[in-house]
Amino acid sequence: MRKVNIHEAKTTLSQLIEAAENGEDVLIARAGRTVARLTRVNGRRGIKLGALKGTFKRVSPDFDAPLPKSVLADFDAGPLEP
Repeated sequence: MRKVNIHEAKTTLSQLIEAAENGEDVLIARAGRTVARLTRVNGRRGIKLGALKGTFKRVSPDFDAPLPKSVLADFDAGPLEP
């Protein structure tokens, strides 16, 4: 694990990021006291299709059916703006 001061981190940021990409943690210090850590992010690479398969229940067949007239009347009766 490498420890650098803020000035060195500013001047060698590209190299420090490359080191972090390769798995090395870099500690950044101010006046000898560690204040931050630069480390690799294990983020997603693209979309994994089917990742949520089976987590949702089926939608009822009448999900997109028209609303009853009584409910629609409530929408029409109210003010257009708050």
